[in-house]
Amino acid sequence: MAEENKNALQRGVVVEFDFTAIDGSQLLFETAKKVLNGHGVDLTVKLEAMRLVGGNYQGGLSELFEFLGSKADAAKVAQELAEAFRAALGTQAVQAVTPGFKAFVKALVDKGVKVVVATRSDVEPLKAALAEFDPALVVTYAEPSNTYGNCKWDAWRRACSQNGLIEKLSAAVTGSGKGVKSALVAGMSALAIVHDHVAYQDFGGADAVAEQFDASLAAIVFRMLHME
Repeated sequence: MAEENKNALQRGVVVEFDFTAIDGSQLLFETAKKVLNGHGVDLTVKLEAMRLVGGNYQGGLSELFEFLGSKADAAKVAQELAEAFRAALGTQAVQAVTPGFKAFVKALVDKGVKVVVATRSDVEPLKAALAEFDPALVVTYAEPSNTYGNCKWDAWRRACSQNGLIEKLSAAVTGSGKGVKSALVAGMSALAIVHDHVAYQDFGGADAVAEQFDASLAAIVFRMLHME
């Protein structure tokens, strides 16, 4: 019974690695622009914000193509974009495990907080880059979302449930204002790491907004999780 109570009270953090440690919003725009250019579409920042951000790949592309009068096949382009973005993430994942990111993770695990590092890229290189940490407390998780940008609320809940966490006892680290909103809907508190490409979004509701990872952010997370 004591062990069950201990597990029930496990605090956790789910890191949207692709859009926080990596500047995934900029990378996704560059990847999408290249993919769409091959189908005769010139993607702009305005078109992206109005037609793609926050939706799933296929739905957003279908709306974009209809708006532009394009005959491109949304389903095929969506698959192409998902694969291209996954590959692009893979080229940056390991180098994104910076000393600052490691210091943030270490500060959390030193107090027994479980850290789930969620990514759409191959988890194995990332797992190797984090091998110095206890695998029971630092978990790399393959995020299957096909959303254009941030995780939606159901993805946050899925990340918690598949890694033994309870939403109310967990914090989301997200890279966009829309990610903040979806984390709150999922029942989690939210810490935002902001990159220039999505700085226009509304980050209201986040407990804190930062520009990069470092050990000092752990103190904010402890307050979010009511540990201090």
